[in-house]
Amino acid sequence: MMRAIRGAIQVEANDRDEILSGVTELVTEVMSRNRITTDDVISVIFTATTDLTAEFPALAARKLGFHDVPLICASEIDVPGALPRVVRLMAHVDVDRPRHEIQHVYLRGAVALRVDIAQ
Repeated sequence: MMRAIRGAIQVEANDRDEILSGVTELVTEVMSRNRITTDDVISVIFTATTDLTAEFPALAARKLGFHDVPLICASEIDVPGALPRVVRLMAHVDVDRPRHEIQHVYLRGAVALRVDIAQ
């Protein structure tokens, strides 16, 4: 059955290494908390706030082994007052677990985005 997993991380700066490191941390944590492998992943959509332009977030996933998983990056809507320097993801996965067992992951400053579900 297909499930969607959400996640986000706030990075320190618009810096290639910072973006790749942050997204690596986010993707690794999503995979770990949900006990999934790349074989379970159908696709991943990454968005970044408009102040993050130094690298494509999907590159971090490719470096983690997402070689044959469809990935796409997009810009987040530039809403005044929104949390800056945030990369979000929505991963579509094939798992045999009910929706309430899916763990969405919000890290660093991005915890403020979803305090209701952030662990």
